[in-house]
Amino acid sequence: MAGREDGVRRAGVSRAGGSVWAQELLDHLRPTGRDVRRVVTWLADAVQGTAALRDDTGTLVAGTWAPMDEDLVAAVAAGRIASAAWEGQGRHLRLVRVEWPNRPSAGVLSVSRETPFDRHASDIVMHTVQVIELLLRAGETAAAGRRLARATSDLRLAILQLLMVEDTVSARRVAAGLWPGLLDTDTACVHVVEGTAEDRDRLAEECIEATGERALVVLCPAVEQHVIVVTPGEAEAQDLRSLIGPRPHTYLGGSARQSLARTATAYGQAVSALAVAHFRPDKSAVYAERTHPERLIDPAALRDWTDRLLRPLDTLAHHTRAELLATTRLGLEFTAVNTAKVLGVSRNTVRARMERVEALLRADFADLTARAVVHLALNTQVSLADAPAGTGASDASPLSLCDLLSGPAMHTWAQDLLARLDQNTRDLRRTVRTWIAEGGNAERAAQTLGVHAQTVREHVRSAEPVLERQLLAGGADLYEVVLAHLAVGDLDQPDLHETKPGLPDSLVHR
Repeated sequence: MAGREDGVRRAGVSRAGGSVWAQELLDHLRPTGRDVRRVVTWLADAVQGTAALRDDTGTLVAGTWAPMDEDLVAAVAAGRIASAAWEGQGRHLRLVRVEWPNRPSAGVLSVSRETPFDRHASDIVMHTVQVIELLLRAGETAAAGRRLARATSDLRLAILQLLMVEDTVSARRVAAGLWPGLLDTDTACVHVVEGTAEDRDRLAEECIEATGERALVVLCPAVEQHVIVVTPGEAEAQDLRSLIGPRPHTYLGGSARQSLARTATAYGQAVSALAVAHFRPDKSAVYAERTHPERLIDPAALRDWTDRLLRPLDTLAHHTRAELLATTRLGLEFTAVNTAKVLGVSRNTVRARMERVEALLRADFADLTARAVVHLALNTQVSLADAPAGTGASDASPLSLCDLLSGPAMHTWAQDLLARLDQNTRDLRRTVRTWIAEGGNAERAAQTLGVHAQTVREHVRSAEPVLERQLLAGGADLYEVVLAHLAVGDLDQPDLHETKPGLPDSLVHR
């Protein structure tokens, strides 16, 4: 039934205005306007009535659904009829089938108004159905794209986590399917790119584009501002440095070249270099091989001592041993929470693995001196793994930790490092020594020193630029300072050989 001209004008669908409503409808296909609910709202306004959309399950997607014959609705949804018209109780109703992407059934669009549907109103409804179906297909495509991107991101993270626990064979096998040749290398560098949390996804995409997918790009699961990039070659590292140049508030830290099995070590180096990058004009830094304590000790003797200390772990299966060592290396550098996120395991799993290492080594990781000594052994294991076994220390008279730390080079280095603290009138050296002895606990150190806990924290913070090492953050810098105290005799050496039947809750790794 054709409506009168004035009725058509009231419906907003006059012939003169046909191009107007068509343009408005097309505007909903623009990237900024793609919303099915907005289209349904627009339709109701365009026909001066009401409109509602239900999906294939009968769930209301948009609008307000008016009571009607559900058998008729089911017939339209099932495709037995493409559309239906109904008139009664002072209103005119149209039901139109809406194809739903990748669904066995269809949805239904209902449009109701007080005046009859003329040709122009019917055109609006039918064209709106086409737009809705286009938007639904586009949404499904976009959703599929997001699912694919998420799956790809998860796969990249899984590969990194396999590298972190030294399972390079599985990592290569997983990578081969999607990125052939990605890990066809014996060595690689790890880079950590830091931006803003809001811009990280875009930053990761640019890292992938810049390296031409020749690098493993992973969204860091522990720090929401970080993107981790494993770069097989120097060209990819240069691409990353070029990328961060023009970007504000973006920094790059890189590791020294390591074997793939030492990815966890390389990651720790990259994080350390990233801290330095914040103070560099070019916003990038590579891990500097400064004078570390292990380089001041006779390599053969240090290798023999390391082998003796870590020997209890040799009884484990290779995979289990690698898993425990990788977890402990990261756990000594970072918090249990961040270690768990990087490895893709629970915090309790990290603690359980480290407690097992504690039991095997008869160590107490609540003691900073024990942590520093085990950290020294793990670093030595990595740095001297490819070196031949030494003969500097015989089995008849093995050198102890005290012997290793009391060598002239080591003692001189430790004295020079700690002497920097003597120049401060606040006796920073005493505060730092007491704080270390109390396991890095400012409250307990304050009770021992008879000062406020905040004073202890301020003294330790003031010691950081003097020593050129981060102390409050923990990790390798702190352990070097601990070893310096052990070398000069300012702290008692940890007892790693006394059997402990069990570790109380106070000794659980935090």
